[in-house]
Order: sequence, then structure tokens, then C-alpha cells
Amino acid sequence: MPIFAYVAVSDTTNKSTKGTISANNESDAIEALKKQKLRPVSVTPKDKKTTSISLFKSNKIKSDDLVIFTRQLSAMVGAGVPLLRSLNSLEQHTESQGLKTVLVDVIAEIQSGASFGDALAKHPRSFNEIYVNMVRAGEAAGILDDILKRLALQQEKSAAIRKKVKSAMTYPIILLVITVVAFFGLMIFVIPQIGNILKDLGGEDAELPLITQIMLGISSFIISWWFILIPVFVLGVMGIMRYIRTPSGRKIYHRLILKIPGISPIIKKVVVARFARTFSALTGAGVTIIESMTITAHGMGNVLYEQALLDAVDKVKNGEQLSHVIDQDDLFPAIVAQMLSVGEETGQTETVLVKVAEFYDDEVDAAINGMSSIIEPVMIVLMGSMVGLIAISVMGPISSLAQNIKS
Repeated sequence: MPIFAYVAVSDTTNKSTKGTISANNESDAIEALKKQKLRPVSVTPKDKKTTSISLFKSNKIKSDDLVIFTRQLSAMVGAGVPLLRSLNSLEQHTESQGLKTVLVDVIAEIQSGASFGDALAKHPRSFNEIYVNMVRAGEAAGILDDILKRLALQQEKSAAIRKKVKSAMTYPIILLVITVVAFFGLMIFVIPQIGNILKDLGGEDAELPLITQIMLGISSFIISWWFILIPVFVLGVMGIMRYIRTPSGRKIYHRLILKIPGISPIIKKVVVARFARTFSALTGAGVTIIESMTITAHGMGNVLYEQALLDAVDKVKNGEQLSHVIDQDDLFPAIVAQMLSVGEETGQTETVLVKVAEFYDDEVDAAINGMSSIIEPVMIVLMGSMVGLIAISVMGPISSLAQNIKS
């Protein structure tokens, strides 16, 4: 759909404003501006050359940009600014090229008669199912500004957890990469030279310690077959990553990470916190329990938890209480079922689940800090052990040869 740049005067504030609007033609653009209580001064087609620059920019919307957009839209709608004017203003002032592109399409859909939620649903990569359904619930109940505040808070919490996990894993990953690079560097460049020195000193028939022979054998194998090892390694990693994206691969991967000591408790706490916050936000927005459970299941981020919630939906439909169903599943801690039971009895399920989410957020923080304090020395010991092993394999035969020379 063509994009038009406009300059208009607001009927309410009598101030001049400028921006862009999507329409089939110039007449439709003028009519759309009038519906927004704007008096068009000029409406001109936007130069295609200026938009072609976006081809070289990423259209991905960052989580921080989405949080800011949601916060700003909530404030504007809450202040009584019409939705279309709010979206046009945010589209004009955002620095995110991806968000700008999506907003242009969303504005065009709304101008064509679609609801805000339906317009967002056409961009699932930018606005997930939870976001769209909460917006729809807010529109139906007339509390869109309040729902947007809830969404912004939920996104901020989720983004904070992701950043903490990434921050905790950055240092160990760097150490692991350094360790692997150092190992191959020593095996390819250092060990062969040391092997030649040992043979020069002791002769071809010199008997070397077993560990030295193993190191020399590994080094020789890597040097001789590197042109096969590297492609096999790269293709193997790519194959594993591709398999993980399949339904069966994701299930195996998610089951595996829930069994890894140290990692499993953190994953479970993150998923439970996500469940509590998402479910409370949806029920608080007026979404039915069954629909809230279904939407929350698809946003859990773990196939096993997703299936557990979808199975729970069928039991709740048959009349069982959610707290009782959750209590029967080993994936959820007992405290979740207990708090849900209290919420069901008092009619404050939303408030109780918010408390559960806050509790597990604190637990995730403590677990991540504890994991970081353990992983760092473990990686240092691993690097030291590798270097020490190579040193022993080198110094042992050199010491033996020195004693033979003395005698």
C-alpha cells in the first residue's frame, strides 16, 4: 500500500503536525486524516528512494523497543489521545526501523476497519499470541491503557530474566571458547615441535611415557585429518541445531535440559515465573480460564510444560480445579498449587500468581548468581587441567632424558 507524507493541523490543539499515513490513494489519505480530526495542509506520496534504505536495515523489533512502544502507547491512550493518532505519532518518532515498518501496516489495517488486536495478529513475529489476546481483551473491556501497562511490565520482567541468563553465561562461554582454541593451538603448533625435540634428544627409538604418546597421537591425527574434522564438526553442529528446531528434537532437547544438574532448577524457576505472570495477566484482563491456560501454554518456552498445561485444559473442562490438576504434575513445585488453591478460594487468583511470579524472579536471581560463582572456577580449573596435562606430557620425557644424559 502506498505511503503518503502529510502536514496537517489538529482540530483539538490547533497545532501543526507531520507524519506518514498508508492509503490506496491521496483522496483516501485525506479522508483518513479527517477521521483523526486533522486538517490536511499537504499530502504527498513518499519518495520510494528514501524507503529503499530500509532494505539494508534489520526489520527485527528488539524487546526494549517493544517495551518502550507499549509504555508510550499506554500513556497516550490513557490520556485520551485517539488510537490512530497515537500510533501515527509513535510511528513517526520511533528510531526502530522494524517497528516503523510494522506500525505502517498496523495503521493501514485499522484504517481499513480492522480492530487493533486483529491488526497486530498479522505480525506474529513482532507481537506474540499473548500480546495480541491481551490487546483484544483490553479492547473488548474498554481498558486498553491498563492492559498495555500490564503488557509493558510483563515484557520488562521477561527481558530482565533473559538478560540475566545471558550475562551469567557470557563469561563461561568465553572461557570455553578460549579453552577449545588454546587446545587446538597447542595440538597443531606446539606439540609437534616438542615431539620433534624429544626425538632429536632421545632418538627415534626413545621410549616416551604413555601420556606423551597419546598427546602426540592426537596432535598427529588432527594435523593429518583437519580437512575432514572441521567440515564434520561444522555440519554436525548445524545438523543438531536444525534437529532441535523440529518438534521431536525440541522435545528431546527440552527434556534433556530439565535433567542437567545446576541448569534444571534455573530453567524450571524461569518457566514457572513465566507461567504465573502470563496467566495472571490474561485472567486479570478478563480472558477466560480455559483460553488463558491455552495461550499461556504456547508461551511457556518449554515443550514439556506446554504439553502439561494443554493436558490440564482438558481436565479443567471436565470440572477439576486448576490447583488440583497442577498439584498432580511433578513439573510444577508444590507452592504453585498451594497458592493457586488460596487464590481460587479467595477469588484473588491474579494477585496470588503475581506474588508467585515475584517469588520465583528472586529465586532465579539467586540461582543465576550461584551458578555463576560455581561455573567460573570450574572453567578455570578445566583450563588449568588442560595446560597441566600438556605440561606433564612434555616435562616428563624431558626430565627422563636429562637424567639419562647425566648418568
